[in-house]
Amino acid sequence: MESALAPLDCLLPAGNLKFCLLILNQPINKGHFHCLWSKAALRACADGGANRLYHVTEGSQDSFLPDYISGDFDSIQPEVKEYYKVKGCELIETMDQDLTDFTKCLQILQKKIEKKGLQVDVIVTLGGLEGRFDHIMASVNTLFHATKIMPLPVIVIQECSLIYLLQPGKHKLHVDTGLEGDWCGLIPVGNPCESVTTTGLKWNLTNQMLKFGTLVSTSNTYDNSGIVTIETDKPLLWTMSIKI
Repeated sequence: MESALAPLDCLLPAGNLKFCLLILNQPINKGHFHCLWSKAALRACADGGANRLYHVTEGSQDSFLPDYISGDFDSIQPEVKEYYKVKGCELIETMDQDLTDFTKCLQILQKKIEKKGLQVDVIVTLGGLEGRFDHIMASVNTLFHATKIMPLPVIVIQECSLIYLLQPGKHKLHVDTGLEGDWCGLIPVGNPCESVTTTGLKWNLTNQMLKFGTLVSTSNTYDNSGIVTIETDKPLLWTMSIKI
């Protein structure tokens, strides 16, 4: 079965994707934020992500209250925590140190989606791709965890970059929103991919192996067809640029 997704549809004011929004503790692009917030079916912050939400909405915080904030609360500022508590936002403490706040927030989000009966297509995560390299890799690791937590795809967006973990099988990506930047890539994180075939790229692959130390598809771009197809035998990280 072929999966289909327009990864950047969520950033279009008139986009059709139904999604939930998860905010991490990283700098927030205001343009991305306002579009995503206004369209999200449910909005959550992972720990210090609440600090980012509080400060990016300075002067109008009352209009931007998350459905819940979760984490071990080692990053959220005391005054921010108290503000959202007084405003009636649900605070969920998760102390498990073997999982990141991002992963634990997804676990809670899946339960919320099921309880509310929400019909959503994707989870959009804002943040997770800047700063410390170990934190960036933790975001990638969470995408692997997510496949066991929920049936929905999870995309991570920050500034000019997006990542999305493709599962084994066939995928069709619509890349004709007008928001796509010049570059894209396919990264075999976690395991080699023995056989990858693509169409719609300037440099396509045909039953090729992607593996660190041999071939990794970085700095690729599109052939202007507006559609990229990817068939992979193992999980494969798709990354693409976003026009700012």
